[in-house]
Amino acid sequence: MKFIVGKKQNMTQIWNDKGEVVPVTVVIATPNVVTQVKNNEVDGYEAVQVGFGARREKNVSQAVKGHTKKFGVFATLREFRVEKPTVAVGDTLSVATFAVGDMATVSSISKGKGFQGVVKRHGFHGGPRSHGQKHSEREAGSVGGGLRNKVPKGMRMPGRMGADMITQKNLEIVAVDQENNLVMIKGALPGRRGTVVAIEA
Repeated sequence: MKFIVGKKQNMTQIWNDKGEVVPVTVVIATPNVVTQVKNNEVDGYEAVQVGFGARREKNVSQAVKGHTKKFGVFATLREFRVEKPTVAVGDTLSVATFAVGDMATVSSISKGKGFQGVVKRHGFHGGPRSHGQKHSEREAGSVGGGLRNKVPKGMRMPGRMGADMITQKNLEIVAVDQENNLVMIKGALPGRRGTVVAIEA
């Protein structure tokens, strides 16, 4: 299994061997360091933990500092579930492990939209624009007052929108630039520029 953590850069387009234009998202993934290999006997499951990026030491807790003291301070620690890991603590993972044509599973946090109403958040149509309606064009309407004066669970209402962990499967790796630590993945990935992206293939 191949995996790495990187940062979303931007979108662009490249041409494949058939002369077709392909929209891609560019992810920069500097070499990751394996900080821990978990096993069933000690941890109850098998996984590989990797560190990515740099961070100021003062912004990291003492527990994390002690955990990664051999390798320095990382901006992100991420685990990948792996059956029978073939890497050891201290190994580095680079984009060279990926190849053009690999189908990847990508996870990242989507853009945060803040507090939104039901029209934007859930696609409600709003109230009628005539017949005495004054300020109810984008209101939600009834929220179920007949249920013993309680709001039913799961009722679609206004609230915080976005900033969710999104996982997309079967995304094609179109190009790999080993010199610049870049992976180009077909299509759009969730998140803004600089969002941490986990890639598995």
